[in-house]
Amino acid sequence: MKKRFIIERFNPKKDKKPYWQTYEVECEKDWTVLDALEAIRAQDPTLAYRRICRHGICGACAMNINGSNHLACETRIVNFKNDIKIRPLPGFPIIRDLVVDLERFLKNYTYIKPYLITSSFPQREYFQSPKERQLLDGLYECILCGSCTSACATFWANKEFLGPAGFLQACRFILDSRDEGLSLRKDMIKKSSIWQCHGILNCVEACPKGLNPFKAIAHLRKIVLFGGK
Repeated sequence: MKKRFIIERFNPKKDKKPYWQTYEVECEKDWTVLDALEAIRAQDPTLAYRRICRHGICGACAMNINGSNHLACETRIVNFKNDIKIRPLPGFPIIRDLVVDLERFLKNYTYIKPYLITSSFPQREYFQSPKERQLLDGLYECILCGSCTSACATFWANKEFLGPAGFLQACRFILDSRDEGLSLRKDMIKKSSIWQCHGILNCVEACPKGLNPFKAIAHLRKIVLFGGK
């Protein structure tokens, strides 16, 4: 089947502003958007985008497809009856075409210290009960694709706002029974404009893994106000 793809292009070395370029591709019925992009780049090697695993694990191919953020490798072409319009993730500076600069996003991630903070090291592994491990469900599955943060208007407007993914990861480590960094991360959260989240839930809708960053933000607010984990 033949599909038309309208892709936002931008090369800062030669373009004054982004523009749209149209491609027509003969696609197989089981193709994903990423498969189509590969076919397009075979025609036009200048098209830039990220992709690594092709299995929805690395998050590299996150982009805006027909107005919503998706992973190109998981988005089936048959889901779209009409033309497919592809843009880079909104809210991030464009490096080139569909490749965006994730420096601020990753800086916010490292800010919350995304690792176990402990005062001692066990002789073997850390032990967790099934109940303790279950607390991390809905948090550890984040693949850091940036889709939720890109969809967050507060992140666009407030440079101090940590972003949905940052708060989700902070909650993931705070709730980990093996971690001892609660007081440190609590102070970080207080300085990260957590109260600026308006609960619009764009982040929830955008997450390709079905996670709920707003639920994590609500839990962190409870910790800030009332203490505990």
